[in-house]
Amino acid sequence: MKAIGYYQPLPIDNPESLQDIELPAPVAGPRDLLVRVKAISVNPVDTKVRKNMAPEAGQPKVLGWDAAGTVEAVGAGVKNFKVGDRVYYAGSIVRPGANSELHAVDERIAALAPTSLDDAQAAALPLTTITAYELLFDRLKVPKNGGAGQTLLVTGGAGGVGSILIQLARQLTQLRVVATASRAETRAWCLALGAHAVIDHSKPLAAELKAAGIGEVDMVASLTQTGQHYAQIIESLKPQGQLAVIDDLPSLDAMPLKTKSISLHWEMMFARSRFETPDIAEQGALLAEVAALVDAGRIRTTANASFGTINAANLRKAHALIESGKAQGKVVLAGF
Repeated sequence: MKAIGYYQPLPIDNPESLQDIELPAPVAGPRDLLVRVKAISVNPVDTKVRKNMAPEAGQPKVLGWDAAGTVEAVGAGVKNFKVGDRVYYAGSIVRPGANSELHAVDERIAALAPTSLDDAQAAALPLTTITAYELLFDRLKVPKNGGAGQTLLVTGGAGGVGSILIQLARQLTQLRVVATASRAETRAWCLALGAHAVIDHSKPLAAELKAAGIGEVDMVASLTQTGQHYAQIIESLKPQGQLAVIDDLPSLDAMPLKTKSISLHWEMMFARSRFETPDIAEQGALLAEVAALVDAGRIRTTANASFGTINAANLRKAHALIESGKAQGKVVLAGF
């Protein structure tokens, strides 16, 4: 089968940083779906792994943790899907990625794809949807239809996670949602997705919130550049507020949180699949819930840039855009 992989960590402008390769087709395990991949999307984790993780000697590493496609075979223990089903999912970071024509995925972390979206539009959603959903409901523990009178600040609101988090918070809670963006186009994007207000993260957050008549907030979803904004986030949070973080940091000093008794929550969407936790099937369930919201017209895809067919050259362009920090919504590719 066709696949895209790499043999050593290299800068994305090096033609060998991602290469077109041929690999044997995977075999579905007992709980696996064997999926013929129709579309993928690219996330920051793809670029981080590519830059920092060396494959086993002489073996290519295949990336990709967002896919939409059709079930071609099922493992002996599969209960919820059949051959021909159209699915979407984010996969597992400890298994080969989905940048390949065929891909094996645990059925418990997959769901039927939204029928109202094409493959590329569907592939844009899974990883960021799981991240945003878990952050909101499992980490911050906002009740469904709850949060009245409270404010959520979403830093980096126009990114992949922010783009779906704004929508989930608006559709499934009563929170006031404030996003951050620094360009006219990203500000407009956040407002179109449902943010009640947008402030500029290139300026001090606390002053921006005050100028907008908002003041201190109850919770912050820090989605990018947490180290850069950390002091301002603490200043912006109310006493006994909550901070949820998803980005990678060399270290994080929690002591500044003590004065206000701020709670810290880490969201890592791969935790359930990596450790096969007893509640691993919650990821498939939440993707099914969001698919129904999409088909009901309440949630829209976050796909915002298409880079053509799935090959090494196009994936290198997609990685370069992600690394630039200028991506708005999600980058998708479709077809081999």
